Amino acid sequence: MKRLRSLALVAAVLASSLGAALTAPAAHAQAKEQFFPLLVYRTGPYAPNGTPWANGKQDYIKLVNARDGGINGVKITFEECETTYAATDKGVECYERLKSKASLFDPQSTGITFALTDKAPLDKVPLITLGYGLAASQDGGVFKWNFPLLGSYWTAADILIQAIAKKEGGFDKLKGKKIALVYHDSPFGKEPMPLLEERSKMHGFQFVKIPVTPPGLEQKAVWLQVRQQRPDYVLLWGWGVMNSTALKEAQATGYPRDKMYGVWWSGAEPDVKDVGMGAKGYNALNLNSAGTQPKMIQDILKFVHDKGQGTGPRDEVGSVLYTRGVVIQMLGIEAVRRAQERFGKGKVMTGEQVRWGLENLALDQKKLDALGFNGVIRPVSTSCADHMGSMTARIQTWDGAKWNITSDFIEADEQIIKPMVRAAADKYAAEKKITRRTPADCQS
Repeated sequence: MKRLRSLALVAAVLASSLGAALTAPAAHAQAKEQFFPLLVYRTGPYAPNGTPWANGKQDYIKLVNARDGGINGVKITFEECETTYAATDKGVECYERLKSKASLFDPQSTGITFALTDKAPLDKVPLITLGYGLAASQDGGVFKWNFPLLGSYWTAADILIQAIAKKEGGFDKLKGKKIALVYHDSPFGKEPMPLLEERSKMHGFQFVKIPVTPPGLEQKAVWLQVRQQRPDYVLLWGWGVMNSTALKEAQATGYPRDKMYGVWWSGAEPDVKDVGMGAKGYNALNLNSAGTQPKMIQDILKFVHDKGQGTGPRDEVGSVLYTRGVVIQMLGIEAVRRAQERFGKGKVMTGEQVRWGLENLALDQKKLDALGFNGVIRPVSTSCADHMGSMTARIQTWDGAKWNITSDFIEADEQIIKPMVRAAADKYAAEKKITRRTPADCQS
């Protein structure tokens, strides 16, 4: 009897194992999903800027799923988590909740990026900080998990000083000038200061810092200070409602808008549309083009919005920040695709594998054209040493109704920036006891 019971038990185990084996492929198929956490801020004072950015990211994921069937057959899934932008603790909470499923994060905030920079290496989850974050993290030898793609606040500040120098007739003409930084009083607003201080020493202009208390709805005292200081130029380092408020106050105090130059986060439709002609002449950096002409925008309209799957309003598609969200999501997806080339097409990539993909991006013009991004951004090529991949931007100028490109592409000066990046990265490595990677380390 005992022998019969034993045989029955063995048979049951074998049946169970056989059933599991038969159902394993189906379970594996269900698991073939690449998850993207989407940190957003659709509420609060920064929502007018954060919402189109978030919508662009979602719509590009929907496009790749609908048009391409995912990334080499791997479906993309996502989950949003609200941070309200300024609440670093909420950003960290989102990260902690979603990191187990994630293979990369876009914190969408310099403050949140600072908080996550020490966490990412432990969790092996890379951070994409396109056009924001920690400038020193361009140095991949120290910051293995941070990727400030397309530019940092040091490259932005350098390009703006170059543009002003050209307008004045040369760098020598900056001597004796006064340039004020009206900045969001946060890590974001303070990040360009080392570069501006370096440039002021080089060219002999006076650098004045004027903080704005976030979110920036009240700036009368700020612009009274601007009027008293009488700077030759104002650099606007704002975000959200701070930008439109600054332009309105500049108009009220009579500060010429054509003497104002904003970072690329101060040069979108929400910043100027309510000011209209009052902002005419205002300049800002252009990190990506806008408009509905690019093929990928046309594809989003066709495969997503025409099917009733659009995340936001149709007339938002192609706006500056919407397109930037699309660009960020494209770079994340292409990092996964690049990783699949090494680790296996049709497979879900881990954070470590996606990190390798981000460090080996090779998006030349031919590749960008094939993706439908012709004219949207410049080619991007990253490496172990360079986690930025591109450091150019253009100037755009508001004519009272629309943005117009008013300069060629300007490249940040590597001879100034690279030594600064190296010194800052070495300092960080010493403080955190990080060993700088060697070329041999980068092969793994």
